Amino acid sequence: MRAIVVDDEKNISELLSILLSEYGIESDIASTYSEARSFIQEKYYDLALLDLRLPDGSGIDILKQIKEKNPKTEVVIITAFASSETAVEAIKLGAYDYISKPFNINDLRLIIRNVKEKIDLERRICVEEEERLEGLAGKSQAIQNVKDTIKKIAPYDINVLIVGESGTGKEVAAKMIHRLSSRKNKPFVAINCASLPAELLESELFGYKKGAFTGAVSDKKGLIEEANGGTLFLDEIGEMPMPLQAKLLRFLEEQIIRPLGSTKEIKVDVRIISATNRNLEEEIKKGNFREDLYYRLATIIIKMPSLRERKEDIPLLVEQILKEIKMKYNKNIKRISPDFMKYLISYDYKGNIRELKNLLEKAVILSDGEELNFIPAFPEKFNSLYIDNPEDEFTVKSFPEEGVDLKEVLSRIEKALIFKALEKAEGKKSKAADILRLTFREFRYRLSKYREDSES
Repeated sequence: MRAIVVDDEKNISELLSILLSEYGIESDIASTYSEARSFIQEKYYDLALLDLRLPDGSGIDILKQIKEKNPKTEVVIITAFASSETAVEAIKLGAYDYISKPFNINDLRLIIRNVKEKIDLERRICVEEEERLEGLAGKSQAIQNVKDTIKKIAPYDINVLIVGESGTGKEVAAKMIHRLSSRKNKPFVAINCASLPAELLESELFGYKKGAFTGAVSDKKGLIEEANGGTLFLDEIGEMPMPLQAKLLRFLEEQIIRPLGSTKEIKVDVRIISATNRNLEEEIKKGNFREDLYYRLATIIIKMPSLRERKEDIPLLVEQILKEIKMKYNKNIKRISPDFMKYLISYDYKGNIRELKNLLEKAVILSDGEELNFIPAFPEKFNSLYIDNPEDEFTVKSFPEEGVDLKEVLSRIEKALIFKALEKAEGKKSKAADILRLTFREFRYRLSKYREDSES
């Protein structure tokens, strides 16, 4: 933490600096308006102790400049020329407190301690919020709208429906809502409604008693009960069968569940957050989703933007994702080539953040050295060419009207297979050579040839 002391009396400024050091606060000392102004323009300060009367200006003007540069800097006015008017003006301009000379040292110590505690608390809250929202990295307006909505609605105990394409981070958003709510110290339980058959999904959600059906050899608590006091996240809610939708609706209305095979009802306090990549209003029209359940679930709707709608966030997302992937594969990657970053920004992500992660993971696995410069084997115009069965024949889904350069296409096919084999072999060249029925020397020669092409 750093402070600036502005006072034309040397003995006062030195005393203030000593008092600040008692709380571990470093300080710069200025004795004039111009000197203080120079410090403020060059440095950031958490705290400022300002004298109102200076030889060449006013402490009020310094206060204005500090607040203009950084509104979060706390300012304490210290002066021998106290008046209610100047005190009110200073407070209106954002001063934390006001103390008159001659001052009591213990009174000033108390003010400094209170300011430090306030700054420390705000920093801690800020860090905690950033950590909670780290899965929603970015500065685009689209993602800012999502984060602002989450912060507004998280404290209120209402159901939330999160909509958006696959891979946009719907579960991440649900976790953020939970962590910013009063339920944060209680369980966050998630289930994908598309991952289980109807019968299993019902027993997973509501639980069952021993003997309720074949295979029920003991009592099992359902996920709704597991989430008691906390949050239940129902992913792919649009896939839930209609009979189960009716049972979920009853729970939402009464907050009561009855496990399969039981006659006893259990009172449960759970917040429901659901998510879907389907248009539920269209599903209602088709008769696939209950309208009354929809309105129960969708008290608030949050739309997750696709990666195509927030391309300015890609560099920051890449930075975050790479930190994890580099640690996972123990790679010493220090930078990304401009060409690769340009490719990442221009790419059309149908799988959104999930596809970005997959692409970066491939790049890291296949990388050597400190620069990430992965070039995909097939450009967009060759995406319709693919190998359906390597042991059978090459299949062409479509053929470009302008024709193709056969040598170039064959070269790209070979390159694609080499890198795919290396990826499958987790970067082990000898294993990749075996996969392609090549000798190690043959594989190494082809790999070096295509890596040189990528780097040139």
